[in-house]
Amino acid sequence: MIVDILAFVFIIAVCVVIHEYGHYRTAIACGVQVHEFSFGMGPAIYSFKGKRNLWSVRAFPIGGFVRLAGMEEDNEDEIVTPGMGFNEKSPSSRLAILFAGPLSNVLLAFFLTALLLWGHGILDMERAKIGTVMDGYPAQSAGLMPGDLVLSVGGEAVENWPSMAERIRTHDVEKPLVLRIERGDEIFSLSLSVPKDPATGYPLLGIQPGRVRFSSLESVKKSISYTFAMTLAMVRGLFSWIVGQNQVDVSGPVGIASMAGQAAKQGGWALLSFLAIISLNLGIVNLFPFPALDGGRIVFILGEILTGKKLPEKVEGYVHFTGFVILIGLIAFITWQDILRLLAR
Repeated sequence: MIVDILAFVFIIAVCVVIHEYGHYRTAIACGVQVHEFSFGMGPAIYSFKGKRNLWSVRAFPIGGFVRLAGMEEDNEDEIVTPGMGFNEKSPSSRLAILFAGPLSNVLLAFFLTALLLWGHGILDMERAKIGTVMDGYPAQSAGLMPGDLVLSVGGEAVENWPSMAERIRTHDVEKPLVLRIERGDEIFSLSLSVPKDPATGYPLLGIQPGRVRFSSLESVKKSISYTFAMTLAMVRGLFSWIVGQNQVDVSGPVGIASMAGQAAKQGGWALLSFLAIISLNLGIVNLFPFPALDGGRIVFILGEILTGKKLPEKVEGYVHFTGFVILIGLIAFITWQDILRLLAR
């Protein structure tokens, strides 16, 4: 439980601070007055006055905010310098400030993915090359070794790890499994019996793929494609969930804490990988055109640009407040579902 909590706070702190710092730096660059930069929600447990603004840490580490002048969040004792309110800036400046938060999360996910590809690598699924031979399984008894390349299974050529795994999974356990192996300059065949694994119900040979690491340049190139592919998958998944086409497991703070704890127990690289996924999720979700999210505020500004008319600030404020209440209710519902799933284990 302690590991789950610490891992959760670490994940949320990094994602939220990066997100809000994107808003913060862009607001300053655009000449907007900043009242407060806060990590967490609820009452402040620590704060100090910096050169530009108040910095604070609040009681509940489930979010954060940057409070800007001119966003209907000014306290009575705060003096706003004329011309430095968010609402006084051009549409392009306001768009840049709003977009900077999600962009910071996407860039963090990209950087972490490149770091993982370079420093830790990924499972080599593009080749049917053995990385690990598991103790006590048929592969070990047959003499298979790390580095062996599987050319065919049951007389059928295999080009990558998934095709090889599928051939083994669908193999008739009543018959010997014939593998054609390349080991260095030698090519030979092995015939072995592979019984069904009691846990899965499928034949289990007992081999795992190896890891492949990339150069710094290749890591950056692949990180671009991986981040783009993950973004598309997330958008499609969220869209399918919203329209009711597919059921998607949605996790709240409790679920994220549990997954963060599991990742932390697997090691630092697993935790960084989970951090990249959560950061990308936060960036993409915040761009959805829903009131109170960055995407919702962006829609209002785009409407202003297209029509040449700005919605009254109080009306927009009511819309975002309504959206915020709905979001809090949704988070509470998802959190309750997370608790029920944990209790059912």
